[in-house]
Amino acid sequence: MEIIRTIADMRAWRKTAGRVAFVPTMGNLHAGHLALVREARQQASKVVVSIFVNRLQFGQGEDFGAYPRTFEADSQKLIDAGVDVLFFPDEQALYPRVKQDFNVEPPHIQNELCGAFRPGHFRGVATVVTKLFNIVEPDVACFGKKDFQQLHIIRAMVADLDVDIEIKGVDTGRAEDGLALSSRNGYLSPAERAEAPRLFHNLDAIRQRLLAGDSDYAGMEQAARQDLEAHGWQVDYIEVRQADTLEIAHAGERHVVVLAAARLGKTRLIDNVDVRRD
Repeated sequence: MEIIRTIADMRAWRKTAGRVAFVPTMGNLHAGHLALVREARQQASKVVVSIFVNRLQFGQGEDFGAYPRTFEADSQKLIDAGVDVLFFPDEQALYPRVKQDFNVEPPHIQNELCGAFRPGHFRGVATVVTKLFNIVEPDVACFGKKDFQQLHIIRAMVADLDVDIEIKGVDTGRAEDGLALSSRNGYLSPAERAEAPRLFHNLDAIRQRLLAGDSDYAGMEQAARQDLEAHGWQVDYIEVRQADTLEIAHAGERHVVVLAAARLGKTRLIDNVDVRRD
């Protein structure tokens, strides 16, 4: 595996690389990231993974400084997975000025769901992803469905700005007890880790009710919120939304996604389930 640290070297490599699949990450890699790499391997002859902890998507008081930097372990995982290039720029390479003057501004959905609790987060995501797309110029890019709102925004951005990149959503990787794989799971204490699957179990219970024909979205959302709060969670949101647009879902929708974010101790966890009714 080749490690590339500068934009110029990345662009030089790209010129002769053929079809490229790309997986952008912030490092601290786990099995969910490696599932994205496996999908990328199916999509192209060459795979590029980036590691860059993007300051722009962290809000005030969030864990930018504490976010785990595990370069050596990450590199070995990527070598074992058969990645061709690790693009590992530093902040000076991607943001040579102290202030980023131009940003990519997503539409109103950036201020809903997770965006309501993390102002500016999706602007930071959209901006850095655009920069990485312009540098790597992949044919296809793979993103996890766990960050469903992020995936939706990136897909819409690529479509609206006529970016010639196929976006592949990859199913959420889960532990045996249902917990969605996440770098932030490492912040959980043993007791919190044992409790953490409750988030997915509540979402799955809503899914079962939806599949059975229940359309009382507010009632289902409230029941899940109450169960989590009774077990020590602080719930940011639990919502049923239209899967294609992320707009508010109405009774009778055939394809919805149930999204949630909640804090267990100091750790904020997100998850979602996709529900299609025939």
